[in-house]
Amino acid sequence: MSRDARRSAVAAAAALALASSLAACGDDGGSARTDRQAEVAERGAEVMPFDLEATTHRFDPMDDGLVQTVVVDDPGDTDQLALVREHLADEAERFTAGDFGDPATIHGTDMPGLAELEAGGGAIDVAYEDVPDGARITYTTTDPALVEALHDWGEAQVMDHGDHAEHG
Repeated sequence: MSRDARRSAVAAAAALALASSLAACGDDGGSARTDRQAEVAERGAEVMPFDLEATTHRFDPMDDGLVQTVVVDDPGDTDQLALVREHLADEAERFTAGDFGDPATIHGTDMPGLAELEAGGGAIDVAYEDVPDGARITYTTTDPALVEALHDWGEAQVMDHGDHAEHG
């Protein structure tokens, strides 16, 4: 099975599981997702120094990993720009050391892909760079299981951050 087919199958299974659990709760999905995103935003404010309302997270899967970019919505907001760059530079150092504690704090320890990333962190190359309106972390690996974990991890962040995140 190709990587894209596996990813599609995983996404379909996750969507089915979510729909089933929401149906069992008698929820149409709107309020549960909104509640989850509000909880994530609240925990994120404790970890991320920049304002989620003034920034956008982008997650781009690659054949050998993932690109995570955070940009300020107003490029003239130099305070937010500095906070984004400082935070992502710190995160890149932590991730290089195998410390994924901040995403666990924000998204929960059962976040898709997180356990695999923590276990295999040494096999992931992490590179930080400034971009004109924010910062970027690029994660690369030759391990197909870690590539899949990175993709799952990025997709979970897009879902959890709602309007504050997107696929690039």
